[in-house]
Formats: sequence, structure tokens, C-alpha cells
Amino acid sequence: MGHKYVKSIFLGYAFIILIGGLILSLPICHIGKLDFIDAIFTSASATCVTGLIVTSTSENFTLLGEMIILLLIQIGGIGYMSLVIIFFLFIRNNLSLDEKRAIKLSLDLPDLHVGSFVKKIFLVVLVIECIGALILTFQFSAHYDFLDALWYGIFHSVSAFNNAGFSLFTNNLMSYQDDTIALITLSSLVICGGLGYFVLIEIYENRKFSKRFTIHTRIMIYGTIILILFGMVLFLSIEWVNPKTFGGLNFYEKILNAFFLSINFRTSGFNSIDIAGLKDSSLFFSTLFMMIGSGQGSTAGGMKITTVAILAITVIYILKESNQQPSIFQRTIEQKIINKALAIIICSSFLVLFAVLILVETQKLPFLKILFEVVSAFGTVGVSTGNGDILSFSQQFDTFGKSIIILLMLAGRLGVFAFGIILVGKAKTKHFKYPIGRIII
Repeated sequence: MGHKYVKSIFLGYAFIILIGGLILSLPICHIGKLDFIDAIFTSASATCVTGLIVTSTSENFTLLGEMIILLLIQIGGIGYMSLVIIFFLFIRNNLSLDEKRAIKLSLDLPDLHVGSFVKKIFLVVLVIECIGALILTFQFSAHYDFLDALWYGIFHSVSAFNNAGFSLFTNNLMSYQDDTIALITLSSLVICGGLGYFVLIEIYENRKFSKRFTIHTRIMIYGTIILILFGMVLFLSIEWVNPKTFGGLNFYEKILNAFFLSINFRTSGFNSIDIAGLKDSSLFFSTLFMMIGSGQGSTAGGMKITTVAILAITVIYILKESNQQPSIFQRTIEQKIINKALAIIICSSFLVLFAVLILVETQKLPFLKILFEVVSAFGTVGVSTGNGDILSFSQQFDTFGKSIIILLMLAGRLGVFAFGIILVGKAKTKHFKYPIGRIII
């Protein structure tokens, strides 16, 4: 991964966030007073498809402001992916034929013409978001005028597919906790966005031949199912009788809302129950789900399912004291991939813990709530324990605290590996090798 290209993508994000913040600061975009740091925070949260809010999206922004936020969410989702694909295929001018073939194979591209693949992405996005918008418009029209319902349908469909978690309802989706169609539609959009474009296109193109799926796609499908089910069981077991969350719901509603919660805790940020009402154990374990996130090349952040899966498989092989290289689905996992997965997990953990330390010392607020907010920002999830009202917990931070959260959202969106390259720089090529040292562990 070229250092200067990663840097240019990072600067591109920063530029989009700044422009978005400046536009949202204009009087025609907001209602009442809006501090510049809050405008930048909102722009960063939308561009990094996170969903943390320090000012009410529906109450403090005009229709134009809401449209700008939606545009930033779409740029953050599609634009990022287009950049990554162009980055892989075209930016490195010195790609060898072997490397081109490897990229073609790993991304399952029909050819090396990036244009056709980007067109497929735009088509996938358009079709999925339109279907989502139609269903949601129909559901919302029971409570709102058609034009309002249409706008709410479009906004929530785009927000869900891009795993942004922005909502135009002041209580997010708590009014719809008994609406099966609305919650299942939003969940499906979040899952599709979280799987990633590569996986979606591969599933469509090989829908009749599941055995043709690449290792990446198989890990993503199995990993997503396991994490959703594990999250559901965990939250149901902890929150079943909690009067602030699932306690007042009937059996079916508990299952439905646990499903919705499990999906959104990992990638998106919509909530159909009051997050502040969750028990401490739920909040703590949910940070692990947020850290894992979703798929590489998706609209979600976090360490990624594939990264965690690779390391988990490696640990099992090490514990078995196997003399073989770790493998999955009858394919060997390369050592450099294992090394990269380890680096991502260590860097992510260090970054989160360091940010928590800084915020706990500077903001003088409860530790667990700060940890939850930090991981939510880094995982570009957007769920929050709240400020006691309808805004995110970040609203209680000062300008310095909000700036730290903005940086975390950027790191989560760009990817901690790429973010690390910017901080550390590229090593000079060495043409010699040191002798092996003996270390006891």
C-alpha cells in the first residue's frame, strides 16, 4: 500500500469533511445556533458513515441541510469504495502482470477494467437503496404525509445501506420497535452494506454456484451469521427482564429487537430501544462487537470480520501445536496475511485505549460511557448511551473531546492499517538479513 496514495485518500476525506462542515454552517442549512465544531463533527460523522450526533438532524437542520448530510453519507459509502478499487487497480503504475492477476482473482473481477466494476457498484447501490426506500416509504406513510414519508424512506434507506445510522426521527427508531417490516428492511439494508460490494456482486454473479464463492465471501457470510446470532443470544440473556429495554416487550418483540440490536451494534447505529437503559455488561460486550465491525471493502468500519477470523483460526492452530500452516476451506492462510491481521488488531486496541485514556482524563465523565463512545466512533457504528436527551454522549464533550472523536471516526473509516501507515511512514528497503535471535515466550 503506497504511503503517498494512502495520504492522498486521507487528505481527500479531510477535505470533504471540511467542505461539508462549511456548507452545514451556512444559515440556509441549519436552524438556530450551530457551533463550527458541531458542523464539522456532523460532517465527519456523515462522511465516515458513523451516525454520532451532537445536534438533532431533524430539529436543527433545514431540508437542504438534511440533503447535504445524505450526500455526505453517500459519498462516504460509494466514494470510499470507488477510491479503494481505483487505488488497487490503477494508482500503482508499477503493477506487474502477476499482481494484476492476483487482484483480479482476489476481488473476483471479470476483467481489469475498473470502469465496469464501478458501474456494477453504482447499479447495486441504486437497486438496493431504491427497494429499501420504497418499502420504508410505504411503512412511514401510515404516520406521515406522502412527501414526508418519501423523504424519510429515501433518507433512512441510504443511511441504512451505508451503515450510517443517521435518523430523521428524534428518538431514532424507538417508535417502530413493534414494526416488523420497517426493522427487517433496515436490518437487511445494513447487512447488505456491511457485507461489502465485492461480496454482493459475487453472490449475484455466482448465485447458482455457491461452490464458486471465494474464501473472503465465505468467511464474510458465515462470520456475519455467527456474529448476529451470538449477539442476539447474548443480549436476550442479559436484557430479557430489564424494564428499561426488553422487559416490557412480548416474546416476539424481544426476538425482533434483539436481532435489530445485534446487527446495528456491529456496524450501523440505529436503535429501537433506549441504549442508555442497557445494563453495563451489555454495554461492555457490545464494544467487542463494534470493534469487530463488518467486511473489508464494505460501508462499515472496525477491525473487520476477516481479520478477526484469520487470527482466531491461527490461535486454534497454535494451541493445537499443529505443524501445519493455518488453513480454512481447504486453503492455506499466508503468513503475511496473519501478520497484517495481528498488526490491525494490536493497533486498533492501542488506538482505542489511548483515546479512552485521554478522554477520561480531560472530560471527567464516566469511564464505561466514554469507552462505549470511543469504540462506537472507531468502529463507525454510531450507537451511543446518549446525553440524557436525543443526542449522542459526545455532545457533552468540549471542543478537544469532539476533535478526538472526529479523528477516531476518520481512522475507523480509512482503516487502522492505512491510518498507521500515515503515522509511521514507510520503511526503507534493506538488502540484508539479521541472524535469528532466540526469545522465550
